[in-house]
Formats: sequence, C-alpha cells, structure tokens
Amino acid sequence: MKISLIFPGQGSQFVGMGKDFYDSFVVAKDVYSQLDSSLDRSLSKIIFSGSEDELTNTINSQPSIMATSIAIYNTIVEEGLIEKELIKFVAGHSLGEYSALVVNESISLIDSIKLLDIRSRAMQESMPIGTGGMAALIGKKLIDIEKILPEIQKQGKIFIANDNAEGQVVLSGEMSAIEFICKNYKEFNIKRAIQLPVSAPFHCELIEEASIKLERGISVQEFNNFIFPLYSNVTAEPCDNQTIKDLLVRQIINRVRWRESIENMIRDGVDCFIEIGPGNILSNLIKRINKNIVVISISSVEDLEKIKLLDFNL
Repeated sequence: MKISLIFPGQGSQFVGMGKDFYDSFVVAKDVYSQLDSSLDRSLSKIIFSGSEDELTNTINSQPSIMATSIAIYNTIVEEGLIEKELIKFVAGHSLGEYSALVVNESISLIDSIKLLDIRSRAMQESMPIGTGGMAALIGKKLIDIEKILPEIQKQGKIFIANDNAEGQVVLSGEMSAIEFICKNYKEFNIKRAIQLPVSAPFHCELIEEASIKLERGISVQEFNNFIFPLYSNVTAEPCDNQTIKDLLVRQIINRVRWRESIENMIRDGVDCFIEIGPGNILSNLIKRINKNIVVISISSVEDLEKIKLLDFNL
C-alpha cells in the first residue's frame, strides 16, 4: 500500500475541533500549548469554546487548522498506528501545505505557526472584511465554468481559485460577484452554489499585497530537506525545499490545482489517502475524483480505529 497524507485548509474549521485529542493525549495537548505560547494569546480557547464567527476569522482559523492537524498526526505517530516507511507522499490544500511541511520535518511547528500568523494577517488585511469572498460551484466542470466566467465578471472581479474535483470549482472575488452567482446559479445550469465560511477572497490577484507581505516574512525562513515528496498546489507536481519558498508565495494568488494533484499522486502509485485534520472535505473530494481509491479521514479520536482497519500489506 502506498499512502499519501493530506491536510485540509481553510473552511474545514469547526468549534471544538481537536478537543478530544487535547483531552486524551499529551502530545496533542502540547501542540495547542505551543500554539498559544507562540502567538502569546489563548487561541486554543477560541478553538475549543469560542464562537463560529471568531474561529472563522482568517487570523484565527489558519493557525488553528494547522495545529489541529499536527495534534492529530502526532497522536497517530505516538500511538504507533502508522509506520513512516509506508508514507510515500504528502500534500495540503492551501494552508494545509504548512501542515505537510511540519510533518515533512522541513519546518518546525513553531515556525509554521509564525509563518501562518504572517500569512493570515496579510490575507485578512488585503481587503476589508465583507468586500470579498469565495463560493463553491457544484455540478459544473472547470471548462464550463471558464466559459461562463465573463458573464459573472460583469458583476465584479471574480476568478477561479480552486479546481477541487470534477464538478467542484471554487470562485474567489468581489462580494458583488460572489453574491450574484450564489443567487443566480440555476441560470447557469449549476447544481449548487455555496458561499464559503472565509473572510477574504483567497487565491486570486485581489490579494496580491498579501503575497508581497508573505514574501518579505518568509525570506528569512530556512526549509530543511523533505522526508516525503510534497505535491505543490501551484504546480500539482512534487517540489523540494529549494523551490517551496517561492511556491508558498505564489500560492496566495494562484489557483489551487487540487484535482490535478490527486490525479498525479494516483498516477505515481498512491492507492490510499489519509486525511488528517478537522472534517472530511478532502476525503469527499477524492471520492469524486476516483471512486476506486481507499480514502479515510481522521478528525476525531474515534476515527483512529479506521487506521487500525487498513491492510497495509496490500
């Protein structure tokens, strides 16, 4: 069995995520302790018992999701549920790449927290809250969305932000255009249009200022050699510690090529994906991409039983 670990991005957060790991495992509790001390504020309190609006705020959700993913991963390793030798690749959706870098031992947990603090603030400050957003379009292929995009753009600036799966494309742009497509999606023969719980229009040129700020902040960061190949959101192909810095900067305003990344990992021999972090968004996307691949999501302590049921000798 060739396993790829995948890590979710913004929009996967929910109040209470990771609390069962925090309560049950010292290694998980330590992650949240490092999160709070690194940011000099009690972000774990917002994660476990804050309001949904507070957690959704970009400066809170990005480091929170990464920390939760690492708390779960560290638990899996500490409990001996998976041998590192079985892991062939890693990937993360948007901010999930920072989780993948920690797992890859390329940067430390604390360095990841600090980089995400810079990234999230830069992205949040790139546009006033409420002026930009994102919407997931269900039931329409990328090529078809590209054809109708000029019509939507008459309502405001809007771009393709994520190619997530066959029949799921995410748009990012000015709120006038986002609200238009969410209200009028049926006119374009789109099955559903869902406004996403994010507070800025990610992965498009509207937040170019954020990429400039991250470039300045990330310039002093050193990245160690990867222990697993990491598939980049920008290229949908493996990258290395020499190219990742530039790719992380470009990722902010570039389309997330998730569908291609998954297809390429399958092309390269992956037959099992394990999603580690809050929710199961990525698992559901992979099932849309390829129904024959083994996919499990680990979001709760109860989910750990799923790993025990895998036949690693396949």
